[in-house]
Amino acid sequence: MMRATPRFGSGGSLADGFAVRLTELFDRIVKAGPTPNGYWMIPGLFSWANTIGLGKEVGATPDGRHAFQPLNHGANPTPGFKEAGALTAMAEAVASVQSHYGNTTPIQLEIDPMLGRDEGGVENMIQFINTYCIDLKGTLMNINILDKETILAANEHPELYPDLVVRVTGFSAYFSLLSPDFRQLVVDRIIQG
Repeated sequence: MMRATPRFGSGGSLADGFAVRLTELFDRIVKAGPTPNGYWMIPGLFSWANTIGLGKEVGATPDGRHAFQPLNHGANPTPGFKEAGALTAMAEAVASVQSHYGNTTPIQLEIDPMLGRDEGGVENMIQFINTYCIDLKGTLMNINILDKETILAANEHPELYPDLVVRVTGFSAYFSLLSPDFRQLVVDRIIQG
């Protein structure tokens, strides 16, 4: 039942509408005035590197996420949110919750390098990026282009992959230098992507 209910990213669902309304409310509240210390804040929806730490404080959620597991990355819909057309639906969903005040709401993409070998694959990706950034007014894309086999092997023996760089969130890092929790987070995203 949890997987069958239209969720954020489904396109035109109640969840999509609530996400836009919550973003607008959040933006209005943040921009309404300064903090008690006189600082003006800039709204944005991103988790930075807190998906693991915050997840350890949160029980199970209605989208099927298990208790104390990492939270979903930023504004990306939950993995498995849609069977067909997921990339387009995710782009539209994340673009719909942009604050547009100078801060970002990034989209996290895990791309299989086989895409570049398919006829028209690179051109399709270029078109996707242009559509997301120009037409949908998306603000930031975090992209990994990495196959599942490589990331699984690197996770098992990180010392054999000292030059493997991955996009973690708003920063890139050498995979072998990440903590085991962050390595697993990247692995899980790529495998689920």
